[in-house]
Amino acid sequence: MRLNDEGKTHLKNADLISEVEFLTELAHRLLGDYPVEWRKLQDTRYVRQLIARTIPGYEKIATIDDTSEEFTISGRIVTQPHFKTPSGKAKMLTTPLPTLTLPQPQDFNINAPVNSLVLALMTGRSYAQHNTVVYKIGDQYRGMPHRHCILMNRIDAQKIGLAQHDCVTVQGDADKLENVEVIYGAVRQGAALMFYPEVNVIFKARTETRSGTPAYKRVPVLVYGK
Repeated sequence: MRLNDEGKTHLKNADLISEVEFLTELAHRLLGDYPVEWRKLQDTRYVRQLIARTIPGYEKIATIDDTSEEFTISGRIVTQPHFKTPSGKAKMLTTPLPTLTLPQPQDFNINAPVNSLVLALMTGRSYAQHNTVVYKIGDQYRGMPHRHCILMNRIDAQKIGLAQHDCVTVQGDADKLENVEVIYGAVRQGAALMFYPEVNVIFKARTETRSGTPAYKRVPVLVYGK
């Protein structure tokens, strides 16, 4: 672990606050000082002290602001084939793979046109996006000029008569987005990509019961042209 220097913003004379300041202030107004002093989380030194008290092996991070000393997290390097289990051996588990299927166009409860296609939609961040904060509209990595696009495999698009830059409707199980621009890209057949958080409005993400994590990586959508 090492302490990096603070970066510099490219935003000049902008009337903005940081994401951390916004979230901690919101938490303070909603929860007061429970279960932590939320406003103090704007102080990175204080955050590192909490990490040192909370996570085993990170004790040295409490003083890194003063020492700038690099350190290795204790207990993380294994040089001998011995594990912290009763037997000393690794415990391996198998996870059965689910049978993945997609619904039919009629399952979306709309009068699906003939030129429609069901795809597995994944949501992602653009090239210039950090979490939900968007710094640039386009994505030069994927060749997407703006955020109201869907990245599709060329073969999938051509199956229903779509050319690059055509506009389509993307229908989920909760709502739809219209006039979405088709961009050909390096995605496998049967899949597509759009940007979150904008696209989240069209589907009701299933939630994993144990972790509470919503599934935004394989959401069935119906794509059709005008």
